[in-house]
Amino acid sequence: MIRFDCHAHVYEKVTAIPGARYAPKAAAPLNEWLDHQATHGIKGGVIVQVSFLGTDNSELCDALSKLDRKRFTGVGVVPLNVATAELDRLSAAGIRGIRWNLVRGADVPDLNAPPVKSFLSKLRTRNLHLEVHLEGPRLAKHLAPLADQGLNLVIDHFGLPSDPDPRNDPLVRAVRAREDRTNLFFKFSAAYRVGFDVAPHAFSLLELLDKDHIVWGSDWPHTQHEGLVSYAQAHHPTKFTGGISDATAAQTLYRITG
Repeated sequence: MIRFDCHAHVYEKVTAIPGARYAPKAAAPLNEWLDHQATHGIKGGVIVQVSFLGTDNSELCDALSKLDRKRFTGVGVVPLNVATAELDRLSAAGIRGIRWNLVRGADVPDLNAPPVKSFLSKLRTRNLHLEVHLEGPRLAKHLAPLADQGLNLVIDHFGLPSDPDPRNDPLVRAVRAREDRTNLFFKFSAAYRVGFDVAPHAFSLLELLDKDHIVWGSDWPHTQHEGLVSYAQAHHPTKFTGGISDATAAQTLYRITG
């Protein structure tokens, strides 16, 4: 049973940072997300920092301050040189992971560089997971070293697969090649961001991963696809998850229990 929406964006106003790739025309209010949850029987979820707000997590933290911490939490975005005090503040506010949005040619941090090592050490110390948003072919090359960092690794949006046949998909093959998958998690969210049916990839990942390592997300308000996708259309957890429960994964990654 899917009980949580583990990937949604909430913002009461649209104030994009300079150089933002995209800024929506309308806000995504907290009460609208909660209404969607009530309609579809969702008991809680995870607010993910939206890219156009950069490293300013104030909207995210403000939303979390109004919610039950047992059912709701967040994933933030911070610079690599984030101060320990700021990470502690975000953790206290309900942030349980940090996201790297690396799509469209963004540089993948050098895991051997001292600033990156220091950053990852800060995450480990605070039991924060690393969430990665990166196209499958590029991610495939980095999956093993990322998964070897001693923290839980969460892959966004099915890993943005590139080949309609999962047997030929670079990321699925990289997952299959990895013997230890105990800290590897996938978000089954935003299937519409891939140009083909991702169901075969979902079923392949379900065969490779522990079933307690999958969470579902609506990707509401479906930025860049607002006029094409509704929450109801995105809400197809049983199509991809085969009736599995997300309770253990939600507790492990987000410390929410519903």
